[in-house]
Amino acid sequence: MSRTAAEIATQPACWHRAAEAALAFDGLPRPGERVAVTGCGTSWFMAIAYAALREAAGQGETDAFASSEFPAGRTYDRVVAITRSGTTTEVLELLGELKGTVPTTALTADPKTPVMEAADSVAVLDWADEESVVQTRFATTALAFLRAGLGDVPGVKPVAEAAADAERAVRDPLPAAVVEAEQWTFLGRGWTYGLALEAALKMREAAGAWTESYPAMEYRHGPIAITGPGRVAWMFGALPEGLAGDVARVGGELVTHRTMDPMADLIRAQRLAVALAEARGYDPDRPRNLTRSVILG
Repeated sequence: MSRTAAEIATQPACWHRAAEAALAFDGLPRPGERVAVTGCGTSWFMAIAYAALREAAGQGETDAFASSEFPAGRTYDRVVAITRSGTTTEVLELLGELKGTVPTTALTADPKTPVMEAADSVAVLDWADEESVVQTRFATTALAFLRAGLGDVPGVKPVAEAAADAERAVRDPLPAAVVEAEQWTFLGRGWTYGLALEAALKMREAAGAWTESYPAMEYRHGPIAITGPGRVAWMFGALPEGLAGDVARVGGELVTHRTMDPMADLIRAQRLAVALAEARGYDPDRPRNLTRSVILG
């Protein structure tokens, strides 16, 4: 088993621990605060998911930005940064610019990195850190931590129930048609759009696969043109009306797990990325052209 696959399998336990840790942490956004969430790569996609969840919970206006694209001059009550390594250049530069002007909270996996001084408050999730270059468990654990801090979100399962679904996601076989496909398009709505973005990224990072991701209702506005026999449309969360018929009409393979928490469903996509990488002779622990943290010179 690859290191990446082993780390993927630990996510249910990590989510349970994250839910407990969130209850004891004092630096999470408070209801009514205007919040921005930021990160790079996978962390940015988790930020997108959390921002949508927080607004769905009615806790306040919440935006998500890639750290390099954070809008200068826009005011917030709190900025939350997600950075596994704690060393990502764009995140540290942004936190430095914001220092003393707005309260900042960071989520990281390494307490011995510069982010500990750069942010006002830091949640250290070091028990979810990874040796792998490709992020899996830290990203979902960070989202589970933030999600648990929201309490009840209409239409969204508690983190404990998501973790129970994750137990199935780490062990159930992947459908042969999905593993053997030549192209995958990941779709989401609301908070699950961030998960769709992340699923596509995992496939590109680990396996060099041809993947795309879109808001589900935008799929029919052009992207469906690439779907056909041997190609997959994978929906995170509730399936929009008529989408199944559209995918069937063009001969594509629809993947949807309506009763499974979408965050748990992301584990299936992570497992698919590893399986595809191994089938292609790639090492999922050492993806091409990537490093664990992007530090600009």
